[in-house]
Amino acid sequence: MKTLLRRTATLLAGLFVLFVLIAPSDLEKFTFEAFLRVPLEGLVGVLLLVAVPDRFRRPAAIALGVALGVFTVVKIMDIGFDMVLYRPFDLVLDWPLLVPALDFVDVTFGRFASVLAVVLTVALVVGIVFLAAVSVQRLGSVAAGRRPVTVRVVALAAVACVSLAVPGIPVYSDAAATSVADHARRFQAGLRDQEVFAAEASVDAFRGHPGLLSALQGKDVVFTFVESYGKSALEMPDVAAKLADGDARLKARGYAAKSAYLTSPTAGGGSWMAQATLLSGLWIDNQQRYRNLVASDRLTLPRAFREASWRSVGVVPGITQAWPEGDFFHYDEIYAAQDLGYAGPRFGYATTPDQFTLESFQRNERAKQHGPVMAAIPMVSSHAPWSPTPDFVDWDELGDGSIYATMPASNDPPESIFGRDPAAVRADYAHSVSYSLESVMSYLERYGDENLVFVFLGDHQPAQMVTGEGASKDVPITVVAKDPAVLHRIEGWKWDDGLKPGASAPVSRMSDFRDQFLSAFSPPKP
Repeated sequence: MKTLLRRTATLLAGLFVLFVLIAPSDLEKFTFEAFLRVPLEGLVGVLLLVAVPDRFRRPAAIALGVALGVFTVVKIMDIGFDMVLYRPFDLVLDWPLLVPALDFVDVTFGRFASVLAVVLTVALVVGIVFLAAVSVQRLGSVAAGRRPVTVRVVALAAVACVSLAVPGIPVYSDAAATSVADHARRFQAGLRDQEVFAAEASVDAFRGHPGLLSALQGKDVVFTFVESYGKSALEMPDVAAKLADGDARLKARGYAAKSAYLTSPTAGGGSWMAQATLLSGLWIDNQQRYRNLVASDRLTLPRAFREASWRSVGVVPGITQAWPEGDFFHYDEIYAAQDLGYAGPRFGYATTPDQFTLESFQRNERAKQHGPVMAAIPMVSSHAPWSPTPDFVDWDELGDGSIYATMPASNDPPESIFGRDPAAVRADYAHSVSYSLESVMSYLERYGDENLVFVFLGDHQPAQMVTGEGASKDVPITVVAKDPAVLHRIEGWKWDDGLKPGASAPVSRMSDFRDQFLSAFSPPKP
């Protein structure tokens, strides 16, 4: 019985180490064929443990095991980040993202849930490292006890890897070594990133620019970020039909539109980084850059409008607690979720339906006797999990939002999409984006006039469950106005006519938009 248990323990230890070394860092590549390979790192590790003197074998095995355990934790993080953000985990720059994640759990499920999440995470990490150390130590002892057999097996496996290799059909795997090398390169780049960002931020061609935004004097200018509205949405029939319908409706009201693509610094999440990128003109693709940005004196679009005598406001329904970073944008007024007057239920992540958010902005700002207003409005109805989505209602019936109490609602977290049928998730995504676009178009129909300039864009692509593997980070952007002089100013951008950019429409980095916009609507610098 003891022999059987020992052999079972050895087998399980071997399978665990084999799985960790061979498993891809992308769930899309988890296929049966992917595991039919010989891990070269495993062969090297076995030889090392066989060759080391007996008195050093145990410490060496524990050290290798701990390293393998840490590697396993990082690989799990890589898989999670790839599923949501289209990229692996960054050992330097991504740790600050864990704080917003914990804040989300705290706000959504309560303090007990957030503490429990921390405890379970720590226990999981410690458990993985312990299991890896025990597994490597077990395999090292068995290999050393059968040294001649072990050496022959390793040699045979190495020869097989070479002799059986066929182009396009991998026999061996060096995925673990490649992953470690990639992380090492990103680690070095991350250590330099703060210095690189400081150099980028030190250049600002529009600081002190005279006559800033003078070509828009008298206009209300609204920048609306449609959550998760990526290029992939345009390929969905529901969204394409909504844009075609909107084109016809807005043209009938005297509007014209120009559209193109921006490459977002993020995908699947990190909306605040995309919004900061567009408004600041700096590439904000990690939390360290975001923190450095909001601690700086960078000229943002809201600040530029404010200094040019606009009333500058931020309408941010996704903000449910203190937001000290808001001071950086120099808004005259910030309307967080609790300031919008909404008395209805939550729909998934969304604290406030997009239609109500736009109506609240209209009531609080544009409906009053006012000078020109500039607003930045991140809309959240198309945020994951994309179900349920509120119904679109008559504007006159919105009131305080109590009408939404008759509709199905929930507090499902964004990650709940990973437990559902992908086809249903994609359908829900298309429906929610269509709702958000309908909110924008209907707002323009109801409240637009000659003095409104409306810019709406996506902040980032949705999760890969929706886009599929290999999707770009491009998002649509559209400028809508009735005054032909406004669109005449951007003719040089060569954007496509209408609400939907074509496949060959211009693409630029999201960080380029601030300078592009300020240049178009300001006089040349003397």
